[in-house]
Amino acid sequence: MCRSIKTLRPPFTDEVTPEDIRAAALQYVRKISGFRAPASHNAEAFDQAVEAVTRASAALLDSLEVRGARPRETA
Repeated sequence: MCRSIKTLRPPFTDEVTPEDIRAAALQYVRKISGFRAPASHNAEAFDQAVEAVTRASAALLDSLEVRGARPRETA
């Protein structure tokens, strides 16, 4: 589906910033909504979805245990 969203968990990457997580969330919401930039009457719902996906993605990455990888440092 979202082939250009990069994998953010080790060992694929060592440095994951909040901006990386938000960019992946934005791309995901764009893909499933079909909007690159939503109309003004959909902007709030779109932005809320991006924030929810960002939070869920950060929580997932923080809770993953990857064998052989060093723990991720949170900022």
